[in-house]
Amino acid sequence: MAIAVYPGSFDPFTYGHIDIATRAAKMFETVHIVVVHNPAKNPRLSTNQRVELIKEILANKPGNYVVSSLDSGLLVDYCKDLGADALVKGVRTNVDLDYELPMAQVNRDLSGIETIFIPADPTHGFVSSSLVKQVFDLGGDISKYVPSEVVKALSK
Repeated sequence: MAIAVYPGSFDPFTYGHIDIATRAAKMFETVHIVVVHNPAKNPRLSTNQRVELIKEILANKPGNYVVSSLDSGLLVDYCKDLGADALVKGVRTNVDLDYELPMAQVNRDLSGIETIFIPADPTHGFVSSSLVKQVFDLGGDISKYVPSEVVKALSK
């Protein structure tokens, strides 16, 4: 049974995230989507809100998904406990790769787990969660970038 872990802050979960998750689901029997705490970010939605939104959004998508959260500890320890075969990371540009590659190397060094990089679909490659929040805050229409469930959650 091949298990992948797709970690991220997912604040909010965008169409780009959905694309990476569904593509990973074609490669792995189970994809664990893990909402992780990032101390460098100030989340708009609570961890529980993000977990529930992701579950709702992926409910009708092809693939076997498990959605959970990790608020402390090393991601590689979480992966070991799951028996995960790989970490999945989406990359939009060389900036993402420059950021993710050292982490992939340390994760492999600490645990032996490999990181699979999935390039973003060009349709979504320019969209980041931070940009979505900024456009939303300025009154822009974000419906091209996130599912309606996310628009509703941000509007509350």
